[in-house]
Amino acid sequence: MKSLILFILCIPVIVCAAPPPGFTPLFNGKDLTGWKHDAGVESHWKVVDGVLNYDGKGNSLVTDRDYKDFVLMVDWKIGKDGDSGIYLHGQPQVQIWDNPIGSGGLYNDKNEPKKNVDRPVGEWNRFVIIMINNRVTVIENGVRVVNALKMNSINGVPQTGTIELQHHNHPLWFKNVYIRELK
Repeated sequence: MKSLILFILCIPVIVCAAPPPGFTPLFNGKDLTGWKHDAGVESHWKVVDGVLNYDGKGNSLVTDRDYKDFVLMVDWKIGKDGDSGIYLHGQPQVQIWDNPIGSGGLYNDKNEPKKNVDRPVGEWNRFVIIMINNRVTVIENGVRVVNALKMNSINGVPQTGTIELQHHNHPLWFKNVYIRELK
């Protein structure tokens, strides 16, 4: 697993022609296949030149199936004062925002990242998110900002669930969204 993560971190933040070995695309670079959506969502989440563009309106984009343990790789960028995130199993939100604290923390668990390694607003960033048995590790731009944090929730954290690109009234962009399910 460690060598696989090192390999992923070495892939430049560009639009990949193919997923890294062992990964499958959650976003195919062409359309919203694999995501739950309706006509309203499609008017706000558009694919332009292989990049998923969100205009800041409408609803979140949610995978059309559940996942248990996985490694998720996703490149993202956000605009000035932007605020969004990625929900795992519908609960722990990996924070994406223009904030001095930095992205990568787990908002629902009030867990801040160890340090701010965000690139300047408008530049691409990469998360490698590892979820195993409700423990989440977040590596942002090659730096581990959350280390195997056990999720907490008033209602408990489900063992499986969707992955959600959060709607939060701010434009944002995603590309290279790949997942490797762990057995």
